[in-house]
Amino acid sequence: MAKPRTWTLWKDGRVNEEESKLLRKPAADVPVPFDEEGKRDVKTLIDAFLSRDDALGLAAPQIGISKKIIIFKNKNFSEKTRAKSPGDYDVLVNPRLTQARGKEEKMTEGCLSCPDISVEVTRFEEIKIRAYDEEGRKISKRYSGFLARIVQHELDHLDGRLVIDHGGTLSFPKEKEAFFSKLFKFES
Repeated sequence: MAKPRTWTLWKDGRVNEEESKLLRKPAADVPVPFDEEGKRDVKTLIDAFLSRDDALGLAAPQIGISKKIIIFKNKNFSEKTRAKSPGDYDVLVNPRLTQARGKEEKMTEGCLSCPDISVEVTRFEEIKIRAYDEEGRKISKRYSGFLARIVQHELDHLDGRLVIDHGGTLSFPKEKEAFFSKLFKFES
């Protein structure tokens, strides 16, 4: 199965205006109980994620669906393998962060929608989420450590926020310095 196209802010040294608009727009709630469109959107995101071996998580806006749906691996983070079965990943529909605890930790993150860069991002080490699962059942879950980071990263996408908005140190390949220096307006 081919990887679905991921929407990005830029590609090949050019800004993607149309894709940037959707990625920057807060996503809409999925009606509950799920209607046919909602069920289709959830399935489309699951299928898109299961076809990838290069993502720890994926948010619906990243594949052009401006809805509050995220999916992410819940184990085997260091393996570059696809999640295969429902026990390998979590799906959250209309997720709400209800609690953030613990100290904040800084770590470098990458993002499929911001190719070729990594950014230092500070996130909480433990969070609690209320959401619906892929079947439309209410759930409440706690996430901690690296998994909490992944969930917070995907939640940002639902608000139109990306790693580059966190203000941390930005890293990119030397050969793309001219493009990123112009894009982020800093001196090299």
